[in-house]
Amino acid sequence: MNNPKQRREFLRQMALYTMGAGMLPSILAACNSGSSTKGSKDSTAATALPGSTEEKPLFFKISLAEWSFHQALFSNKMSHLDFPGKAKKDFGIEAVEYVNQFFKDKANDKAYLADLKKRCSDNGVRSVLIMCDGEGEMGDSDAKKRLKAVENHYKWVEAAEYLGCHAIRVNAAGDGKPEEVAKAVEESLAKLAEFGSTHNINVIVENHGGNSSNGKWLSSVMKAVNRPNCGTLPDFGNFCLNRTKPENDTPEAWAKTKCLEEYDRYEGVTELMPFAKGVSAKTHDFDADGNCIETDYRKIMKIVKDAGYTGHVGIEYEGTQLSEDEGVRKTLELLKKVGAELS
Repeated sequence: MNNPKQRREFLRQMALYTMGAGMLPSILAACNSGSSTKGSKDSTAATALPGSTEEKPLFFKISLAEWSFHQALFSNKMSHLDFPGKAKKDFGIEAVEYVNQFFKDKANDKAYLADLKKRCSDNGVRSVLIMCDGEGEMGDSDAKKRLKAVENHYKWVEAAEYLGCHAIRVNAAGDGKPEEVAKAVEESLAKLAEFGSTHNINVIVENHGGNSSNGKWLSSVMKAVNRPNCGTLPDFGNFCLNRTKPENDTPEAWAKTKCLEEYDRYEGVTELMPFAKGVSAKTHDFDADGNCIETDYRKIMKIVKDAGYTGHVGIEYEGTQLSEDEGVRKTLELLKKVGAELS
């Protein structure tokens, strides 16, 4: 190649080729960082590019449980209808979990439910589930009372369907020997799940004290029921098997009770996650670094991730040292921080 012009062109092309080859891995890496493994069991998120201010997507979605504001709701400083707007405007959260206690007489009130549904739509908020209490014991030893408890939940299944929820949360309470209560609960859940299936609604059970806070007991109940729309709602903090009796049936009185026997929360969550259709991120107190004092969130959220769960994790603040708003913010920050580390 004696021609100077041809030689210069050859060298220019080689330089471009060499530069391109050197950049290729970086370009491919940048492209691949935006892809997801949505089809895999533990859907992992992409890492933001260097210098980017974009937040790292989490392996789960965040929702807000209405019980986080029970003090404000019980004291009428906040109304149930305010909840979806507050979740979005104050915290940027776009999914909510209701508690039936705060609209107890409205399950069949279509005008009220339509108003609630519109407020969700106006704020870009999704209704996730309804937590149901006070409708009777699913494990009642009296067959008639047990059937009545099941039927009392039908209206909440219908309300959940109307609002666009995927589930109602029920309790597995009942007196008697654990194996007797289990049999009664299994019968009730099977019947309620059958009704729920006609409305595309899941029936999920939270570890909520007594037998239900025993991970082995509740997981065995799930295996016995064995229905696709019946599952669990593992709560990080509700693993008290036995506690002192409250002076009365109010949240304040219950808050003063003491747990006498507690099930290991990490073992319990591990046992309940295979059946989980929701997760409740309970918090009470935080240290100076923003970590939850009573629960190791890195350890427990690793259990959630390892189970292949990618659904909603609902914030449920129950502490008294911070305001309800501040407690929710602290929990939200903690979930985002730990979620980013694990995603």
